[in-house]
Amino acid sequence: MLFFDCATAPNPRRARMIIAEKGLEIETREVSIAKGEQLAADFLAINPRGTLPVLVTEAGQALTETVAIAAYLEDLHPEPPLMGQGAEEKAAVLNWNAVIEQQGGQPITDVFRNSHPAMKGRSLPGPQNYEQLSDLAERGRARVAEFFDMLETRLQQSPFIATDRFTLADISCFAMIEFARVSKLRIPEDNRATLTWYEHIRKRPSASV
Repeated sequence: MLFFDCATAPNPRRARMIIAEKGLEIETREVSIAKGEQLAADFLAINPRGTLPVLVTEAGQALTETVAIAAYLEDLHPEPPLMGQGAEEKAAVLNWNAVIEQQGGQPITDVFRNSHPAMKGRSLPGPQNYEQLSDLAERGRARVAEFFDMLETRLQQSPFIATDRFTLADISCFAMIEFARVSKLRIPEDNRATLTWYEHIRKRPSASV
């Protein structure tokens, strides 16, 4: 296997955390988004979408989506189970992971890509250039606030997001919340359940990768 990583981006961090939780050592190549290396011809030959992460499987398939990478590694290395055990848990993990991506990850990304100076002319990932839209950044901030409220409600009911133990949904949420700090978006001080969860995840060895 071969893993294409980017140290500064949230989705590669999700994949790194999965790899770390599984205790795996996979050959890794760093691709700098800041330097535009994801748009180089040799990388686009591997992933024409120009996005990261990418895991090239043992059979040579290039997996470009984090959930696909998680599913592949889970099948090869089922312990610890990060995608649930049994129909109910597996469904819960995939359901909550999608909620986290859509209601948290997307608006956090919208704020960053449509307001950060480094993303000028690069409001969307991939080989095409798109100008920033300030309205998307403003809407993103409002949606992030709603996301934090939803997350607090959930974590008042459960110590982890999808089930009663650590899963892919927690990895996704943690990586996105960490990335949100680049745009000065942080967990509200009154959201005690979320802060408790966050500190718990932050102490895991995989959180330092």
